[in-house]
Amino acid sequence: MTKIPVTHVGSLPRTQKVVDFIFAREKGEDYDQAAFDTAMRDAVDETVRRQKEAGVDIVSDGETSKISYATYVKDRYTGFSGDSDRNAPADLKMFPSFLERQKDSGGTPTYARPQCTGDVKSKGNDDLDKDIANLTGAMKKHGVERGFMNAASPGVISLFLQNAHYKTRDAYLAALADAMKQEYETIVAAGLDINLDCPDLALSRHMLFSDLSDAEFLKIADSHVEALNYALSNVPKEKVRVHICWGNYEGPHCCDIPMDTVFSTLMKVDARYVLFETSNPRHAHEWTVFRDRQSEIPDDKVLVPGVVDTTTNFIEHPEVVAQRLERFTSIVGADRVVAGSDCGFGTFAGYGAIDPEIAYAKLATLAEGAGLASDR
Repeated sequence: MTKIPVTHVGSLPRTQKVVDFIFAREKGEDYDQAAFDTAMRDAVDETVRRQKEAGVDIVSDGETSKISYATYVKDRYTGFSGDSDRNAPADLKMFPSFLERQKDSGGTPTYARPQCTGDVKSKGNDDLDKDIANLTGAMKKHGVERGFMNAASPGVISLFLQNAHYKTRDAYLAALADAMKQEYETIVAAGLDINLDCPDLALSRHMLFSDLSDAEFLKIADSHVEALNYALSNVPKEKVRVHICWGNYEGPHCCDIPMDTVFSTLMKVDARYVLFETSNPRHAHEWTVFRDRQSEIPDDKVLVPGVVDTTTNFIEHPEVVAQRLERFTSIVGADRVVAGSDCGFGTFAGYGAIDPEIAYAKLATLAEGAGLASDR
């Protein structure tokens, strides 16, 4: 029997206390830094405990201290001010009544998206060091051996914090890669794996680049991968996870670029672990892409399919989880499969479709289903 390890994409629901602190900082309001730090440490401790309790083998800090998986960089790096254009996904524009309903119900997050208006440079590692200490401390306390930390890719930063400073997109990507390089290396030097969030390789096709052809988009996506690989040049591949997605929201998703189209680009990332959606109704069928293109999957890649959906409060039956995993173990073998989630459970602070208690119940069913698949 080969045990299939259990992980997830990274973000988890934040407590209201944590959210209040994050938005106080976001709005420039006065807050007690020591109390902020204590709240983050306590919240990470609790989320690591709950992940272990649910059966997760490779845990995260839940991205607890970050306002979002991409825009947190504005707080840790210089060069960002003003506001970036908001580009609603093309599928939501096709259904304006649904888009308005989402806005009216608070179904879309509100947070600052400044532009890049100056040179991108690190403000120092204080916030990162605190995040690392919180996670590694909680792992030690609760007896968890493996952990990972999320970081934004150069490409996804360029998607949400748009360029108004560098002469070209490639110059902006190069600057971001140089800036993020130290963050990636610091995370791995602490003994953690790094999870690179790369929705720019899929979501951005129907967001920022909806007016381009697929071929034109793939050229841009390839340039994003080149920038990312440069930033990872000193990081061992076995410590790297890459996550691709089409947007962690309930919506039509009828404009999503197919996995088959971006498959070759995804396989170029210098990462051992590849995390991707395969549970939600728009992408559940795409396990066949991996079956049909098995020969193109490098031998050192480990597949981490999302076998629970992160946009619905349905709790998948463990048997469904097991069946989804078995599709991939039949392709690359059980020793090259890890059970994962489609996306995060708390992509933005204070916003999320999943009830916090249901999120942890989904992690538990993920672990139970992985156990079933391991036993067969």
